[in-house]
Amino acid sequence: MLRYRTLSYEEVGAVAWVTLNRPEVHNAFDSVMIRELHECWRALRDNDDVRVVVLTGAGDKAFCTGLDRTAAAVGEADRPRDIGQRGATPLHLDDPGDLLPPKTAGQLWKPVIAAVNGMACGGAFYLLGEVEFIIAAEHATFFDPHTTYGMAAVFEPMLMLQRMPLGEVMRMTLMGSHERMSARRAYEVGLVQEVVPAAELHEAARRAAEAIASQPPLAVQASVRAVWYAQELGLRQALDVGKTLVQLGTDQDSLAEGQRAFASGRRVDWRLR
Repeated sequence: MLRYRTLSYEEVGAVAWVTLNRPEVHNAFDSVMIRELHECWRALRDNDDVRVVVLTGAGDKAFCTGLDRTAAAVGEADRPRDIGQRGATPLHLDDPGDLLPPKTAGQLWKPVIAAVNGMACGGAFYLLGEVEFIIAAEHATFFDPHTTYGMAAVFEPMLMLQRMPLGEVMRMTLMGSHERMSARRAYEVGLVQEVVPAAELHEAARRAAEAIASQPPLAVQASVRAVWYAQELGLRQALDVGKTLVQLGTDQDSLAEGQRAFASGRRVDWRLR
């Protein structure tokens, strides 16, 4: 089992639960967490026992509040800083986004579900921008404080623009710390896919994760990759790549498993959302 200083990690069946575990600073990430998340995403690629990942935060106050700005937490005295400008000009920059998101940093195409259990702001969008979907507790809030503190909001709104309408991204970006988006509003604009009472968040994430994990993993992962290709490429390019993904993601073992399930006469106990 993987061991980390800033993350809690647990495997339950085919589901891995990755918990940002710095509740004393609202699960803000320091250099250690940045490295450990990168290592975790990479390790999950190689772990065939895990089919789905749930990402959440410790406690009930915050999912993640971005970069921990306290000097002692961002870097360690005996090693180079993980983030910031390299050299005399601003053209060489190491950004947390190089190491944090599951797709960009980890090249992880297993489904990742975010269970947002409180505040999600600033650098939290590095993570939320690259999960498959988000389930939020009713008390969850979303905001980006960069501009309030004199910093340009750049990567976070770029990622959110893939998940929210332009006007909503602009408002959240420009209002800074002066306004927070509720879980209900986030659901209305498509950022969040389900809102549940806080006490039901874990169960809602578990239910979704186990349902996805019950299906043939190759078909699931190829489907994930196809949707992200469609998000990132032009439509014609994505459709062309899709022809290859259909071949790669539909193997005889998966088809046989699906046929056995269909032929058994047993049907999935579905729920209406």
